[in-house]
Amino acid sequence: MTHRYGDLTAVDDLSLEIARGEVFGILGPNGAGKSTLISIMSGMLAPTAGAVTLGGSEVTPTAHAVKRRLGVVPQDLALYEALSGRENLRFFGRVYGLSGRRLRDRAAAVLDVVGLADRAGDAAGAYSGGMKRRLNLAAGLIHEPELLMLDEPTVGVDPQSRAHIFDNVERMRRETGMTIVYTTHYMEEAERLCDRVAIVDHGRIVALDTPRGLIQSLGGGVIQLGVDAAQRERAAQALAPLRSVRGVAPGPDGQSLNVEAASAQHTLVDVMQALNAASLPLASVRILEPNLESVFLRFTGRSLRD
Repeated sequence: MTHRYGDLTAVDDLSLEIARGEVFGILGPNGAGKSTLISIMSGMLAPTAGAVTLGGSEVTPTAHAVKRRLGVVPQDLALYEALSGRENLRFFGRVYGLSGRRLRDRAAAVLDVVGLADRAGDAAGAYSGGMKRRLNLAAGLIHEPELLMLDEPTVGVDPQSRAHIFDNVERMRRETGMTIVYTTHYMEEAERLCDRVAIVDHGRIVALDTPRGLIQSLGGGVIQLGVDAAQRERAAQALAPLRSVRGVAPGPDGQSLNVEAASAQHTLVDVMQALNAASLPLASVRILEPNLESVFLRFTGRSLRD
């Protein structure tokens, strides 16, 4: 699919397939196109080109029967603060066609799941930021969706609520087999929760694999060198021929080089010798051990949080 806002291409000819029962992570910095992608996948936004299907049925803004099979927890809170937690859930439940005892039972059940049963009668406006996030999650679960989309669900939450959201995601996968799409720019969340991860940058998928597979693809890690911008090209030329160096790329700040190495610790000696021989001074040296942060750095040249 592709989606454009005027001259800006937010999603750029992107294709992916998510398996039933999978927790699929979409990892990228702010502005990478994650939220636009979720809006299209959930039927809130029609793509400029391409299509989304759920079990063979196309998802569009007017495909109401298909959209009832989806649950969406948006990055921006979607709650009525004057209503209580219970009233919010009953409202959203009615939107999805629930009523009567079924609605009451589902509201009670999801309040218990997110740990808000004891605050169900309080106005949502009186909740802490983390509690609002948890109520937001409950609203996405009220109708027992086949596919749940969580868009940056832990932004700005306290550690207790963050841990609660993690526990809920793991519990839903274990107990219900629900398919979950989870967008984030926190690498530790993707490593903990996701079966597979797509790394997205500028609206494109630049890498797609299991977290372990992505990390293993990096090899021994990255050496980040603080080099003056005027000397960066000379430094790259001095390092590229080294047998222990797999690749050299500009760093995210324009003042550093990222050296991909088979073994960062052993390659560091070769790097220092080569730079000394070329009379190139260093402002800083940092070894990045293999993780999703360094994988993202390898594929995009910038940090996850840029």
